[in-house]
Amino acid sequence: MKKVWIDAGHGGRDPGAVGNGIQEKDIALTVSLGIKQRLEAGYQHVQVLLSRSTDIFLELRDRTTMANRAGADILISIHCNAGGGQGGFESFRHTNASQASVRLQNTLHKAIMNKFGGIDRGQKIANFHMVRESNMPAVLTENLFVDVVADANRLKQKSVIDAIIDGHVQGIANHLGLTAKEVRPVTPERDINVPSPWAESSWREARANGYFDGTRPGAPITREETAIVINRLRRNFLALFAGVNGNIREIEERLQKIEADQE
Repeated sequence: MKKVWIDAGHGGRDPGAVGNGIQEKDIALTVSLGIKQRLEAGYQHVQVLLSRSTDIFLELRDRTTMANRAGADILISIHCNAGGGQGGFESFRHTNASQASVRLQNTLHKAIMNKFGGIDRGQKIANFHMVRESNMPAVLTENLFVDVVADANRLKQKSVIDAIIDGHVQGIANHLGLTAKEVRPVTPERDINVPSPWAESSWREARANGYFDGTRPGAPITREETAIVINRLRRNFLALFAGVNGNIREIEERLQKIEADQE
């Protein structure tokens, strides 16, 4: 079981970057919850742990302490940016990052950019607490700029948030070599009042001959309904035999005698 630690930046009394009606803490939480839901739903043998799942404040040291104690395989800290001119996406690893962190950043950055595009500000290094104090490979992502109007407008679109989430999920899955869960096709529910094309002519014939009343051709048949069809068939056979060999009453009496002898 692979453990992924997702850190939603800021929270509670710390809104993070603010601009154009957006608070960084809200975007970070939405993306983090989405990553957990989609990664666990879509891939085998992976558990996603969160620094926070609600709008609460946590000290930076508490976040990394929890991740280290949990023995997470990787850590990703989710943020939005501010003060970036034209805006865009960028990712960070520590200034003295391990090769595993470098590989994680490479894979994650590429997957995110492939999913939602925009301005690529590049893969960068910084002495951020979340990537410095984590015992596991760690990357911090800055997902667009809340104070750049074009980026802020994108962050207000569900499709863009979904793309950011999907990019993180794909990057994590690629880095950890996760196996996707089998997706079973959903069989659409049929309309029981409409006969299937392959049975339509037979259904019309059976209905015309009085074996069915013409309703619910696609519904399962009960034993009661089966008894009715059998009896209708029986009467028709008796009538046919009577027409060929004589009196129907006499045939019925013979059949009843045979049934009685068998009992």
